[in-house]
Amino acid sequence: MKEYEPSQIRNIALIGHGDSGKTTLTEALLLSAGETTRMGSVEDGSTHSDYSPDEIERGISLAASMLHCTWRGHKLNIIDTPGYTDFTGETKGAMRAVDNAVVVLRSIEGVEVGTEQVWKYAADYELPRLLFVNKLRKEHANFHRVYEMIVQRFGQEAIPFQIPVDAGEQFESVIDLVRMKKLVYEVSGKGKPVREEEIPAELSEQAEAGREKLIEAAAESDDALLEKYLEEGELSDEELIAGLRAGVLAKSIFPVFCGDSLTNVGVDRLMDAMCSYLATPSDIPTVAGKQPDTGETVQIETIPAAPLSALVFKTVSEPHVGELSFFRVYSGTLRSGADVLNTTKAKREHIGQIYFLNGKERHEIGTVPAGDMGALVKLKDTHTGDTLCDRAKPIRLPGIDFPKPVIRVAVEPKAKGDEEKISAGLAHIHEEDPTFVFNVDGELKQTIISGQGELHLEVVVGKLKNKFGVDVELIKPKIPYRETILGTSETRHKYKKQSGGRGQFGDVYLRLEPLPRGSGFEFVDAITGGAIPGKFIPAVEKGLTERIAAGVLAHCPVVDVKVTLYDGSFHTVDSSEMAFKLAASMAFKTGFLEAKPVLLEPIYHVEVTVPEEYMGDVMGDLSSRRGKIQGMEPSGHFQIVRAQVPLSELYRYSTTLRSLTQGRGIHSREFSHYEQVPHEVAEKVIEAANSEKE
Repeated sequence: MKEYEPSQIRNIALIGHGDSGKTTLTEALLLSAGETTRMGSVEDGSTHSDYSPDEIERGISLAASMLHCTWRGHKLNIIDTPGYTDFTGETKGAMRAVDNAVVVLRSIEGVEVGTEQVWKYAADYELPRLLFVNKLRKEHANFHRVYEMIVQRFGQEAIPFQIPVDAGEQFESVIDLVRMKKLVYEVSGKGKPVREEEIPAELSEQAEAGREKLIEAAAESDDALLEKYLEEGELSDEELIAGLRAGVLAKSIFPVFCGDSLTNVGVDRLMDAMCSYLATPSDIPTVAGKQPDTGETVQIETIPAAPLSALVFKTVSEPHVGELSFFRVYSGTLRSGADVLNTTKAKREHIGQIYFLNGKERHEIGTVPAGDMGALVKLKDTHTGDTLCDRAKPIRLPGIDFPKPVIRVAVEPKAKGDEEKISAGLAHIHEEDPTFVFNVDGELKQTIISGQGELHLEVVVGKLKNKFGVDVELIKPKIPYRETILGTSETRHKYKKQSGGRGQFGDVYLRLEPLPRGSGFEFVDAITGGAIPGKFIPAVEKGLTERIAAGVLAHCPVVDVKVTLYDGSFHTVDSSEMAFKLAASMAFKTGFLEAKPVLLEPIYHVEVTVPEEYMGDVMGDLSSRRGKIQGMEPSGHFQIVRAQVPLSELYRYSTTLRSLTQGRGIHSREFSHYEQVPHEVAEKVIEAANSEKE
């Protein structure tokens, strides 16, 4: 297989809201490039990128999929990303590894919440972007309305390079504003125009205005071009394309294209644009890495002959193959049979088979040079976010900033004795998908799994069953409440026990005081005059820490309390460490109940992004969850609502939000602080906790 120079490669993520047609677009790209002979269909599960049983069953992309094709002497590496927000981590991982993004929009709905989200990710990674208004053969398709939405949300830098002719059920042609021709396609054909025609008279004024806008944008991207344009009022086609490319790379121009991926109309011109305007790996002069030992920043050049550095940006487990590691080479050349260093894990790896992928189809290759992408099989210790490099020149590339979980549930095995299998399976799934997190919570005595949404966790549970043979039940997770005091108290407990032989005696005086929130527990030994011998003081502290861990009101850990041991007495024969430990524990319990004890609950900062028309319903729902609205701010067609909400009220919130907003709302959450539980709620929590202990 031909090896491409970095200047001949384009690494591109297809991103967008769910159901914008990204997967169908990949099929049209492969067909147009001659990589396949027929287009696969999402409906019948025959697409290259949605090939897992879960994806075929649900008819949506659940994971990023790598594809490639050649076009006009260039290699296009395409990553098809999920549009469903539950799998946004897949999208972020892909965007970390590419140089460009193509944002796909629906021709009726236009800019949606998911569009906004992925646009922000692309902006965070400073990626050049093209926009593709898709599904123009739909009834009520409206390119111009969608374009207005794009400009309103993403700015005047978004400029049409094409306009559709007769958008709707008869759509079959576009006007190319660079070449100033009407391109007529054979619907469901191979993707090449049947013929070129002159622009119809009724559209000539609109086309001329569009081209003028293109020329102005191109001229403004380069001082020499601007000077020529101001003097002569025109640019040659070569100058126009060069100026437009400079603007795209500088992120001062975001080209807008149009078409219909299902019938393969306009897709060839999108591929032309990928080759003409998007960034090559050579356009990114250097990438910053760090030396593992010193932390010193090192600039890496995209040169095939340089020392190797590569990033693994996705791990997937394939039946009959094992783990596949998707990677991007930033410098040097990765070769089959080489021994390399994983600097993230400080482990050596042997490189076995290397593949180029088209979804589930694999083509074995021997080398992958700088700028290119591929997949490795059966690496021992390497997972998503790890760096592979030359052993003699160790370097670590920046990892991937994955989104934080927005949903948590507890899992219980349906069969006894499956706990170890569950833990091993969950650990394996986390390595494959870092946006899925789990922990065996000793305090709550539950295994808590967290992810990006209910569907995300459903898929995880399906993997546990299908890959690891474990059936689990999802249940409501317990809440990590805390206990504290608002007042002070002084208390004494004398522990005295005589049952023949040596007795037990311990006598302590304690003072309990509240501490500022977040201070934890403080123990002060204020004994003077030897009222309690020093050898028994550690036993007193141990009795206190054990009682604090076990709780008093609802068997939850106690926090933010200062305990001063200020007096006591002892018996020269009967006193023991055990007696003082028990005396301290009992004294604390009594003193705690006398010091205005309260229950604390975790409060989360929640940020909800919704279309404006759903604001009232969303805010009403947050208030019903004891949420405190902190503020709102507009963001294009959307509103961002910020609120503080108790964790106990956020169970399955992502599902409720989707229901309230017809799937158009998204949210993020992050732990904020602990706060006192309202009295009536606290009573129920305490009663339930004590009933469970009985």
